[in-house]
Amino acid sequence: MKFYFGIITSLFFIISCSDSKKGTQQESYNWEYLIDKELSNWDTYLSYQHQVGYNGTPPKDENGNEIAPIGLNHPDYNVFSTFKEGEDLIIKNTGEYYGCLITKKDYKNYHFQLKYKWGNKTWAYRKDLLKDSGILYHSIGPMAAEYWRSWMLSQEFQIMEGHTGDFWSQANSAIDIRAYKPESNLDPLAHASQDYITLNRHSKYRNYCRRSNNFEKPHDEWNTLDLFCFEGKSLHVVNGEVVMILKNSRYIQEDGSEIPLIEGKIQLQSEAAEVFFKDIRIREIDSLTTEQQNLF
Repeated sequence: MKFYFGIITSLFFIISCSDSKKGTQQESYNWEYLIDKELSNWDTYLSYQHQVGYNGTPPKDENGNEIAPIGLNHPDYNVFSTFKEGEDLIIKNTGEYYGCLITKKDYKNYHFQLKYKWGNKTWAYRKDLLKDSGILYHSIGPMAAEYWRSWMLSQEFQIMEGHTGDFWSQANSAIDIRAYKPESNLDPLAHASQDYITLNRHSKYRNYCRRSNNFEKPHDEWNTLDLFCFEGKSLHVVNGEVVMILKNSRYIQEDGSEIPLIEGKIQLQSEAAEVFFKDIRIREIDSLTTEQQNLF
């Protein structure tokens, strides 16, 4: 009986991200490609090169004065650049400073896809830690709104060695995830068999959830990530495998009221680790597929 339950659960978790899939409304929309040589679809924001011991407060100089962040589209920094490798146009993200690429456009109800692989360099705060980056979606409001003073209020599809597909809420965002409730110092663990728990910075389950399983490829190989967002629901997909099911995307105001968070910009994080991106594209969808809907 356990054997058959395992097969059913595995099938329930598999989702097709192939362009060749037929019979879905998604196929009627064309892809918008988001990489060109000049990165004309993106703005950049850089904050600081955070050091070990950072505690969430603005860095200060030797005289005790607060250091201003580098800021938006600063011409003297080359954290993000492009190069050709065969037929592929690739974004190099050095990771040297915390910050992000930010789409110039806002998006709602979409399928977003990219490929990534790790470089070899890490910097300052992450010199001896796992390599880290991420896709921040439904990004709204001012920059530097969260703990690292580097990103907008958003939901995070984490890209991290051994943890790609994890979730973090950024600033005062909130969401519900199918996940095992944590015990003691453990973190919530996403799984399709579980009911939803609420994640935000004030939740008893905190604002972080681990993906259901590790489907990452070896260090020097390209990984494909798919993010499906539709009317407050989202799916984190790693190399064709659904690793997290999320719904009721929102943010919480100071008075405690909750506002739907279902559209915004997309940010790609620079987070003290070298990473490469390619084949970044997005398309509008007017529904989730039947298979996707059944996950919720």
